[in-house]
Amino acid sequence: MSGALLQVRDLSLRFHRRGRTPVHALEGVSFDLDAGQTLALVGESGSGKSVTALAIAGLLDPAAELMRGSVRLAGIELAGASTSTLEKARRELLGIVFQNPRRSLNPIRRVGRQIEDALQARRPRPARQARERAVELLAQVGIDRPESRRHAYPWELSGGMCQRVMIALALSGEPALLIADEPTTGLDVSTQAAVMDLIAAQARQRGMATLLITHDLALASGRCQRVAVMHAGHLVEDAPVGALFGAPSHPYSQHLIQATPRHGLPLAALEAVPGEVPDLGRGDLPACRFAERCTRRIERACERMPVLSSTGPGHRVACWNPL
Repeated sequence: MSGALLQVRDLSLRFHRRGRTPVHALEGVSFDLDAGQTLALVGESGSGKSVTALAIAGLLDPAAELMRGSVRLAGIELAGASTSTLEKARRELLGIVFQNPRRSLNPIRRVGRQIEDALQARRPRPARQARERAVELLAQVGIDRPESRRHAYPWELSGGMCQRVMIALALSGEPALLIADEPTTGLDVSTQAAVMDLIAAQARQRGMATLLITHDLALASGRCQRVAVMHAGHLVEDAPVGALFGAPSHPYSQHLIQATPRHGLPLAALEAVPGEVPDLGRGDLPACRFAERCTRRIERACERMPVLSSTGPGHRVACWNPL
């Protein structure tokens, strides 16, 4: 574990709100990600998946306060790091694919120029070399006629094409880690598959680690080696994909799986996750943030925050009464 490319330890942060109690967005999040490995962070909306990704990348809102914890990428500490250290890490080690490419790309700048700008920011080079490399990257992500398409504006491209441009931008720095935050949101099914195939192929070719942020458990089960389940800012289970979907240990993981449509499963057999994600701005949050939704809760035990404990090879769960 100590040789992992990405090491997140006890990451805890809150967001301050004027005149209101803070939102305790993350509490004690810990996981590792090895080079070349794909890990999915899954959970409902508001579980803390995207906040975790933004914390790793050093892109949090100014209202965020790091309470404690460590984020080490290739041995470099990023939690609480200086702006220059974070910018260097994003240039040289980290690529990010956001969930809404149209909002992430500059609508009044041609896509080729945006890739060239990223290349020049990472390593200055003659303009001709930057143009040639931008065309190469567009070709690598499956854009037809890249030489002519580099002149297009984002609004002239489809959602799938814009997402390919975002992937080209993310890969332009030859990152060791790619963070893909809901990269298939808003895309049709065939385009979703093509985008995920592209990310997987680039990861294999480059030996790149991938952190996939998704609420889609079917996507996670087919694309990742490991899955980490988040609920209300807690990481409640971390396991190899086969172990998690074959024998989940946390009640919340089981509920998520039971609520996921599967081939051959009648819709009537699906079960909704009970209750709702708690308001993380409450002043009376229980130590176990799933306790109010849990049918297996042990009253006194759930007054203490459960810690991640090993249940098998590479399998950890944070629950006082696991399955």
